[in-house]
Amino acid sequence: MTLNTLAAAVGLALAATAAQAATLTVYTALEADQIKPYKEAFEKANPDVELRFVRESTGIITAKLLSEKNNPKADVVWGLAATSLQVLADQGMLQPYAPKSLASITPAFRDRANPPRWVGMDVWAATICFNTVEAAKKGLPKPQSWMDLTRPVYKDQIVMPHPASSGTGFLDVSAWLQMFGDKKGWDYMDKLHVNMAQYVHSGSKPCKMAAAGEYPIGISFEYRGAQLKEKGAPIDLVFPKEGLGWDLEATAIVKGTKQLAAAQKLADFAASRPAMELYEKNYAVLAMPGVAKPNPLLPANYEKQLVKNDFTWAARHRDAILKEWSRRYESKAEAK
Repeated sequence: MTLNTLAAAVGLALAATAAQAATLTVYTALEADQIKPYKEAFEKANPDVELRFVRESTGIITAKLLSEKNNPKADVVWGLAATSLQVLADQGMLQPYAPKSLASITPAFRDRANPPRWVGMDVWAATICFNTVEAAKKGLPKPQSWMDLTRPVYKDQIVMPHPASSGTGFLDVSAWLQMFGDKKGWDYMDKLHVNMAQYVHSGSKPCKMAAAGEYPIGISFEYRGAQLKEKGAPIDLVFPKEGLGWDLEATAIVKGTKQLAAAQKLADFAASRPAMELYEKNYAVLAMPGVAKPNPLLPANYEKQLVKNDFTWAARHRDAILKEWSRRYESKAEAK
């Protein structure tokens, strides 16, 4: 074989490999610093599939998917609130699929349908980030409950995520309505609103703001709070005694994808033990039991503090909840 012939053969082989490789468009609301290790791990295990991520906050990704219902642009959703995925499932937008490791997934952390339309990855839950240095300067006591945050001493000292933009914000509002009931839930949020400085468009931002001393109290979630505290931020993590609102990061295949086989590979990986070991670096409660390790910054009974969360109810009432919330509280929303 001449060098020219060999070069031609190699070129043909490379072209064939490229032709066989699939590219998946993946919509996600994962934290930006999580995407790279997840992508690298999947592509190492599946060298014939390349992932192209489109990342936005939960509310924006949910709205984008709904707007594209009749002309889907995404192949897979990897890392979006189960509440949002249930909205999509109810509209017939998700492809049912049972990942290979489905039997190892906790039943409460997957879609009720069989085969499921979405499968959970990990839990993230409400946490109050409390800046002890700034609070001491202002003479603010550490809150112990959600109700504590309505005390006059906290006026203009609190930030939290906007529920239309942030999955963390929505899990807060949904949990308060499920915990306290409709009337008492809205009454609570009315009182909390009096003390609210701003509703921001990110679930992690309130904790970052508290860690930086911009506000002494940020309603956020445990992963970001623990990460900032480990890095030396002067914050305490408060887990309100009434219970913690929560949601699942989950995975789903978008119905109509032209890359179904590759999408199924991603769904298999997302529900596998190797993937769970990646999620464990960020979260204390996983969809697959027996993988998570205790986090010294979280209570030993952390999982038991999660409130009862009806994903179906939350999904079906999401639009009405957000409309009412905006009518009452939009005046303090951060400018987009």
